Amino acid sequence: MKESKNLILPMGPEFADHLHDESRSQGSAESISFPTEEKDVVAIMRMMNAREDDVTIQGSLTGLAAGGVPDGGHAMSMRKMNKVLGMRIGKEGPKRDPRCRYRHKPDRSAVYVRVQPGLTLKEFREFLRMKDFPCEGWDEESLKALEVFKKMPEQYFPPDPTESSASLGGMTACNSSGAKSFYYGSTRGYVEAFRIVLSDGDVIELHRGQCFAKGRHFAITTESGNTIEGELPRYLMPTCKNAAGYYAADDMDLVDLFIGSDGTFGAFTELELRLIDMPNVIMGLNCFFLEESEAVAFSGIIRRTCPELAAMEYLDMNALNLLRSEEGKDFRIPDDAKCMLYLEIHAAAHDSAMEQVDAILTGMEVVGANPDTSWIAENYNDRQKLLEMRHMVPEKVNARIAAYKRVHPRISKTGSDMALPDAHFLNLLDMYETDLKAQGFDYAVWGHFGDNHLHVNVLPRTPEEMQRAKEMFEKWAVTVTSLGGTVSAEHGTGKIKTILLAIMYGGQGIREMAAVRRQFDQQGMLARGNLFPM
Repeated sequence: MKESKNLILPMGPEFADHLHDESRSQGSAESISFPTEEKDVVAIMRMMNAREDDVTIQGSLTGLAAGGVPDGGHAMSMRKMNKVLGMRIGKEGPKRDPRCRYRHKPDRSAVYVRVQPGLTLKEFREFLRMKDFPCEGWDEESLKALEVFKKMPEQYFPPDPTESSASLGGMTACNSSGAKSFYYGSTRGYVEAFRIVLSDGDVIELHRGQCFAKGRHFAITTESGNTIEGELPRYLMPTCKNAAGYYAADDMDLVDLFIGSDGTFGAFTELELRLIDMPNVIMGLNCFFLEESEAVAFSGIIRRTCPELAAMEYLDMNALNLLRSEEGKDFRIPDDAKCMLYLEIHAAAHDSAMEQVDAILTGMEVVGANPDTSWIAENYNDRQKLLEMRHMVPEKVNARIAAYKRVHPRISKTGSDMALPDAHFLNLLDMYETDLKAQGFDYAVWGHFGDNHLHVNVLPRTPEEMQRAKEMFEKWAVTVTSLGGTVSAEHGTGKIKTILLAIMYGGQGIREMAAVRRQFDQQGMLARGNLFPM
C-alpha cells in the first residue's frame, strides 16, 4: 500500500478546478487526495480523523448544490477510482422506487455490475453500448457473467442527469434522476449494494434485502464489528420526486438511508448497479404550444394514453427565445409558440410506439395546438438533434450570467429544484409566472414536466436582484412544502439549499437528521456545510 502521507497533496493552483462545481460556488481546501482503491480511502480517513480535519468527498463536480465544494479542510477526489470491478446475473426483483412506471418482471434475469464511484455515466454507457468491459482482475463468476451479458439484448442504466460526465458515486450521493425519471424513477431504484468508508476508516457493506429498520429504529454492523444504531427521522417523505434530506420510512431497507445522503455518512468505494433491457423502440417528439395551459391540459391526456412515455421535458417562452437568438441554428420553432414539450417514448414494439405517437398528435389537436409543427425523431441521430435544444438552453443561460458577472463579479445564477404532487402543478406554474413577472427578473424555465418538477433559473443583473431571487425562492419553498412538495427533487441539498431544507422539514426534522449523522460521523468532519448550516 502507498504510504498514507503520499496520498495527501497540498492544495495548489493546479487543483483549482476542485474548488467549485457547476453551481459556480467557490470553496477552499488545505489539501487534496486522489485515491485509487478502497484501502487508500481508509488510510486518508484515518489520517484526517487523527488530525480532526474536515473531509469533502468529490465526484465529477457536475453538481448544482455545491455538495462537493470544500469549505476548508481536505478534498478527497474519487475521479481515479473509475474501474469496473465485476458482474453477476441475478433476478430483477421487485421495484425499488415506488414512483417508477417501468414494468418490472421480478423473475426475469438481470445484470448487476460492480463499479468504483468515480466511473462516469458516459463511460458506463459506452461499455454497455459496446457490450464489453475492461475485466482485468475479475473473479471467475464475473467472467462467466460477462459471457452471458454479451449474448443478452443490449442493457440500459436509466438514470439520466443532464451532465453525462457525472460520476456514478456522485449520482448515488444525491439520488440523481433526470429527464427519464418520469418512467424509470431515480438512481435509488438501481443501486443494489455498496461499500462505504466512514470518517474513522471503518467500512460498511450493505445489500438490498438484508438489513431493515424496525419501525424507525436502525442498527448496522460495520466490518470491524462495531454496531451503529439510532432513530430515523420521524418526518413524512413527500410522495413526489424527492432528493432532499435523508430517506426515512418505517421498516425501510437501510440501503436507502445512504442514497441521497450528500456525502455526510462516508465515501462510497463500490456500487453494485442493476441494469434493465434497452427498450426495443425509442422515439422522440418536439411539441409546441400557444399557451402554457394547453401544455398542462395536453400532459394530462398523454399521461393516460401513453403508457410507455419515458420523458416529458419542458421549455418556456424565455428558453425558446434563447434558442431563437442562436445564430446559425434553425430549430424550427413556430413564431407564435410560447412553450414546448420534448417527449420520448420507450416502447416494446414499433406498432405500440406509433400508436402512442398518434395519441400524442391527437392530444395536441384536442387542446388546440397544431400537430403539424411537431418534430418526430425515430433514430438516435435525429433524437440527438431534438435533445440539443434542451441541452443548449442551460449553456445559453450560463453565457448570459457570465456577461452579467463581468459587471458584478459576486452575482450568480439562482435556480430552483422544487416539485410537488400532480394536483397542485397548475398552481405552481401560476405562482412562478406571477412572481417572476412582478419582480421583473431575467429568467428562463425548463425541466421535467411529467414529474411536476421545473427548474426556474433567475439571472440576476445586480446583487440586489440576486438577494430578491433568494427571498422569492424561500417564499416558494414555504408554499411548495405546505402542499406536500419538496425543495430539491434531484440536485440534492448540498450547501446551497440548507435554508430551504429547514423550511421543508422544520427544526425538529433537521435535529433528527443531525442525530442520525452523528451516529456515523461523531466528529462531524464529513461534508462540512452539506444539509446542515455551518
